[in-house]
Amino acid sequence: MLRPMTLRVYNTLTQKVEPFEPADPSHARVYVCGPTVYDYAHMGHARCYVVYDLLVRHLRASGMKVTFVRNVTDVDDKILKRAGELGEKPLDLSERFRKAYVEDMHRLGNLDPDIEPKVSDHLDDIVTLIGKLIDRGAAYQVDGDVYFRVSAFPGYGKLSHRKLEDLLAGASGRTDEARQERKEHPADFALWKKSEAGTLSWPSPWGEGRPGWHIECSAMSARYLGETFDLHGGGLDLVFPHHENEIAQSEAASGKPFVTHWMHNGFVETNKEKMSKSLGNFFTIRDMFERVDAEAIRYFMLTVSYRGPLAFDWDLDAEGHVTRFPQLADAEERLEYLYTTLDRFAAIPTARVSDASRPPAAAIAEFEARIAKALDDDLNFPVALAHVAELLSSINELADRLKKGKETIAGTEKSAVDAALGALRARLGLGAQDVRQVLLGIRERRARSRGIEGERVDSLIRERAEARTAKDFQRADALRKELQELGVELLDTPEGTSWRVPA
Repeated sequence: MLRPMTLRVYNTLTQKVEPFEPADPSHARVYVCGPTVYDYAHMGHARCYVVYDLLVRHLRASGMKVTFVRNVTDVDDKILKRAGELGEKPLDLSERFRKAYVEDMHRLGNLDPDIEPKVSDHLDDIVTLIGKLIDRGAAYQVDGDVYFRVSAFPGYGKLSHRKLEDLLAGASGRTDEARQERKEHPADFALWKKSEAGTLSWPSPWGEGRPGWHIECSAMSARYLGETFDLHGGGLDLVFPHHENEIAQSEAASGKPFVTHWMHNGFVETNKEKMSKSLGNFFTIRDMFERVDAEAIRYFMLTVSYRGPLAFDWDLDAEGHVTRFPQLADAEERLEYLYTTLDRFAAIPTARVSDASRPPAAAIAEFEARIAKALDDDLNFPVALAHVAELLSSINELADRLKKGKETIAGTEKSAVDAALGALRARLGLGAQDVRQVLLGIRERRARSRGIEGERVDSLIRERAEARTAKDFQRADALRKELQELGVELLDTPEGTSWRVPA
């Protein structure tokens, strides 16, 4: 269903929740800073890219065309360092981790960006932009390096709301202290770095070298979205210096506003600290895929506001081994309820759907409008999930009706459920997997983690079925009790008995 765009989002630049108003009302141009691919993505990355996937999904489901650009940093000092440690060529290493990152994004249910540019493919754009900054007096050369002159840009600090005299250059371990003495001002930052002999480099008017971290996004966003575009996103840690520097170099080069709306997601935190590789307090997304369904991670990311911190903790045993991730366990339990509901709805026989026209429950009929309204309100994920819970409850009430003899559901009700589930997939990216595969995967992981042998469970269920057929109900009850003591819950249906392991 197409609807007018009424999205309001917090703008880091103005520090207000504002209407999102693209220059072209029918076409949003969105750029999100992608990963530096020197290792596997961690849970902090998962949060960032799920947030912007949901933004893009919501815009498109509301009828807007979106050009979504998400870059990949495949040239960086961190990549050179890691490649040296592993004995790999830098671009081979970054390509290996780029492919792993794309696989992880797919498993999380994220859509591919329309354009996913790599730094190594855009050196000409970067060199051209640096040359323009030098010509305009906004950059200067020192012994093969090129630096941006922050004093040439009066608006420096407007995104992070800091004063120039209080700022220091560099962030995220990318500062080269040996280069600090060459700068006119401590906050000046590298646009081009002279390379040592034998290291990764490209030719330029200033000698062999490679680009600094910040210049890449200015060059690639201008290439694909123009000198001014609608929304730029990324993690909260990128506000300063990365996004601040993007604004300075882009606006100094073009003389135009760079971005209308700046959006930043909060950190994933453990013990109230940001999760990061540098702190060592992280788990990769792939670590988590071994423990929970990938969609449970996505669900977890929706449980709090995108702007605030997301607490991610774990329980340890006496030896210090991780035994459980409570927030993910809760998310997977909710996911199991979602897919159990989908399974029940899909199992409704065609013969039990009548031609009658009966108004569906409001939680079903108004579902898309309700979650659209929640997402319009600064992407209010918790309210959207509350509407999902109401939807699932109403669907289960429909399925329960069929237990009452000759009761049916109306065709209008079934059509409304189908439409609501389509909106769930389109706007939130939930409920799109194979139902039985998800439920089986959850069951097998829980059983394995608790030492429950599936073959033994299946054998006991068969024996119980034989006892019931023989009307030996005392034996059947004893077998049910034995299964319960193993930690198994039986689900008796007209189609037979299945089993699950409660969370």
